Parts: sequence; C-alpha cells; structure tokens
Amino acid sequence: QVQLVESGGGLVQAGGSLRLSCAASGSGFSINSMGWYRQAPGKTQRELVADIISGGTVKYADSVKGRFTISRDNAKNTVYLQMNSLKPEDTAVYYCKAIIVITASASRYQYWGQGTQVTVSS
Repeated sequence: QVQLVESGGGLVQAGGSLRLSCAASGSGFSINSMGWYRQAPGKTQRELVADIISGGTVKYADSVKGRFTISRDNAKNTVYLQMNSLKPEDTAVYYCKAIIVITASASRYQYWGQGTQVTVSS
C-alpha cells in the first residue's frame, strides 16, 4: 500500500513564501512522476501546478512559472514545491499526485495526497 503524505501549507501574506512537501511511503514500488495540483475555491476541477518525471523533465503552469520551483529527492521518495512571490490567486487546496509503478507487476497506479490548504492574504 502506497501513501502520500503532504505538509507545509498555511496562511501567508502576498509576496511571501511557502514550501510544500509530499512523501511517498510503502515498499515494492518506484515512482514514475510526482507533481502538484490545486483546486481553488469555487472551482470543481484541479489544475496542474507543476510536475516532475523520473528523467527530470519538469512542467509548470504558466501562472506559476518564475515563482514556483518543483524538486524531487529520489532517495526519500519526496517531492517539494517551493512557492515564492505568492499571490492571493494562488489560494487553493494543493494536492500531491504520484504515478507509482509496482515493481512485481510493472503495473502503474495514480495516487493522490489528502491535500493541504494554502491561503494567501492580500
């Protein structure tokens, strides 16, 4: 059983910074990709914030380019999202997502974290 545990959300003023972490726990798997999505208040869908695949390729939403940085520690099965110059429109619940490959079967599964609230005040 794989679990994703997120941490690092909170309340910050506009222009401030936060760092989110997401750790994958369990055994018998490898990680194909890990990333962050967010769901803003009143929105029904989650949008991609940033994603990093095992080869190191990174993708960012246009709205966060130059402000957010995603990184990954493969030894710890952990992905980080450094968020700088935060804006009120960044307020959302941030979810970690991972594509996990089960070693024994090579089957791929998508896992989500429980979500962490990020609130940016103006």
